[in-house]
Amino acid sequence: MLPRIKSGQHPPDDAGPDSAALRDGPHAAGPDDPHAADPRPSRVAGRARPSLVASVAGWSARHRAAAITGWLALVVLAVLAGAMAGGEEARSVDPGEAGRAQEWVRTQHSGDSIRENVLVRSRETGETRRFADHAELRAATADLVAELRRAPGAVRDVGSPLGANGARWLSRDGRAGLVTFEVAGPDEEFQAHYAAVEHAVDQVRERHPRVSLAQAGDHSLSEAINDGIKDDLRTAEATSLPLTLLILLVVFGSLIAAGLPLLLTATTVVAAFGLLRLVTRWVPFNSAASAIVLLIGMAVGIDYALFSVRRVREERAAGHDVRTALGITARTSGHAIVASGLTVMACVVGLLFTGVDVFKGLTAGTVLVVGLAVVSAVTVLPALLAALGDRVDRARVPWLGKRRIAARESRLWGRVARAVVRRPVLTGASAALALLVMALPAFGMRLQDAAVTASLPPGTSVAVDAANEVQRAFPGAATSARVVIARTDGSAADTPAVRAGVDRLHQRAAASGGALREPITAVPVGDVLVVRVPLAGAVTDPVANRALATLRERALPAAFGTVRGVDYAVAGKTAMPHDFAERVRDRTPLVFAFVLGLAFLLLAVVFRSWTVPLVSILLNLLSIGAAYGAMVWVFQDGHLEAPLGFTSYGGVVSWLPLFMFVILFGLSMDYHIFILSRVRERWLAGAEPRAAVVGGVAVSAGVVSGAALIMTGVFTVFLTLSAIEYKMLGLGMGLAILIDATLVRGVLLPAAMSLLGGRAWHPPRGLHRPRPGGEGRYPTAGAGPTGGAVGAG
Repeated sequence: MLPRIKSGQHPPDDAGPDSAALRDGPHAAGPDDPHAADPRPSRVAGRARPSLVASVAGWSARHRAAAITGWLALVVLAVLAGAMAGGEEARSVDPGEAGRAQEWVRTQHSGDSIRENVLVRSRETGETRRFADHAELRAATADLVAELRRAPGAVRDVGSPLGANGARWLSRDGRAGLVTFEVAGPDEEFQAHYAAVEHAVDQVRERHPRVSLAQAGDHSLSEAINDGIKDDLRTAEATSLPLTLLILLVVFGSLIAAGLPLLLTATTVVAAFGLLRLVTRWVPFNSAASAIVLLIGMAVGIDYALFSVRRVREERAAGHDVRTALGITARTSGHAIVASGLTVMACVVGLLFTGVDVFKGLTAGTVLVVGLAVVSAVTVLPALLAALGDRVDRARVPWLGKRRIAARESRLWGRVARAVVRRPVLTGASAALALLVMALPAFGMRLQDAAVTASLPPGTSVAVDAANEVQRAFPGAATSARVVIARTDGSAADTPAVRAGVDRLHQRAAASGGALREPITAVPVGDVLVVRVPLAGAVTDPVANRALATLRERALPAAFGTVRGVDYAVAGKTAMPHDFAERVRDRTPLVFAFVLGLAFLLLAVVFRSWTVPLVSILLNLLSIGAAYGAMVWVFQDGHLEAPLGFTSYGGVVSWLPLFMFVILFGLSMDYHIFILSRVRERWLAGAEPRAAVVGGVAVSAGVVSGAALIMTGVFTVFLTLSAIEYKMLGLGMGLAILIDATLVRGVLLPAAMSLLGGRAWHPPRGLHRPRPGGEGRYPTAGAGPTGGAVGAG
């Protein structure tokens, strides 16, 4: 073992960024130097050529003002560029037939078809009178229709039980009625018209207190979901930032050291969103993707700063001066940061293979925020650390400062690693078996998006509760399928022949065995005709999907197959998630193959080994599989509903497993590359393979645990939000990161690496062996805490 360097021992005064100590690494010390090499032969020797990362970090450390000013200028320019960007933002198009129908309506200049529904029923419990025999229900319905028509130009195509074919607007038990209508455009007048509708409903509700009027439709449900998302995001932001700061204070014990990662992350995210406002002119980007990009930016930004600050502290504790410590950090943690950042960006690019527009914006945002996080970590962070020097540890937190200021090995993880390498087969097999058992429920995963009425829990939204009432009395009415009919020659589709087809569609619905429901309505929107067809089932469940197939494959061909010169496509709240899930399911193998193949190549280049990438991929798949299994067990199978505050709808959001795979595979490489690089440093310095594993894990697992705790805390906040999609995201991501940073990196990785021994680091043909001096990346024997089997860090 190398002699430890007391904190009072420092390299010569000339060991600055231009000295041999920074150019060639600490192993260049002379024989009388306290940092002299271990007498054991090192696996690398000679002078190291400075790498690009080390050169950039060294320049930033020497030109602190220029580096800090340049970064701030970049952030300001990004914000200004985004603010000054003009033009319309790119709009996303849903995949499949639903997307085609959506585009036909969008090309019209008269707005969209926005339909609202008002359920009219008695407030009295146990009411048995039918609508036709209930005078007050009939009076309230007549009053509502009159009040709606009284608002000038606000509504059109009003349907009710009192109008023509009124039986179509009666529930099957005959005790409730439905009033349906279109909120008229154009777009600039829509809000005023919708306000008039709300006022009319409120007026009738006041005049008929014993009658219940429940409104739910296109706009009211969209507003409820949007408001829910905004409230959830505000809650997440307000909770996650203080939680992150608290964990950083526990990790560092110093306000300044804890503030650096937050400062860099904040400026990184601000710059990324500024540039994103430019990108959205060509790439569609929505609010859900915005929240995810924010989370990823916080995760990688804090991780990268955490790794760098921790390594600088470690080298300072070993006796190096600030600039030498920064040089070693650049060659070690700096390279690990660049490698992991490239891996995250490369993995997320795999989402583009789905061909889904919403993933394009998510990919662009992730690449931007991760790329900027890498740039800040290797440029402005070294400059800030060089400027602060030892002042980075000031403003210590009482009770925490004394324990956390010094960079030491983790005693806990050191003991765990030693126990693992003593019995690698037993411990590794036990951990792998536990993860495989956790992953078993994933084999029964059923991809199904949550319906609007299932996304938010009861009592969260008046509109969602009203939609549930409408769904019980008139299944599918509030979330009906939208059949868009267009003429192939571009002329108006609202012709007598098409209207005759709509009449035939009523007949097909009556003969569908309950798959297609009433009321079916048809309204012209520009040159197309939009026909609403309520479907059986719970909007996105298998029953609704079978009803959609009945509509597409039987009813529509029978109704419009004989009408010449027309085409039709089905959209709506059942068709869109169905087509989306089908596209994702079809393209998932391509995404998996791309991510796995690219991750293998990147890791092979970083570690110059075929074995390490294979082990890394297998371990990542285990942790992701365990997270999948837990998510299915909880949300699809309906366990822990009461503690987590949700109601299971029997499925898992269709986009979440693929998204989790891509993002987790990239993010977990942060920890994997960081730990393996520390193990490799020791092996290159001459340590025995198992000693290198113990030392690498002991010195890195503590900071990895801190980083994982931050990410897990941020994602766990999502379990407290209202939407079930966010709860799934929070549980899946948080649990996967926790498993990855503990069981996988603390047990399975040491077990696998100890079994492989030195074979793990032997490069096969086609990959160069380590260049003399450790390729300018890793210090060799004599490099203080990184030179022996277990260093001072």
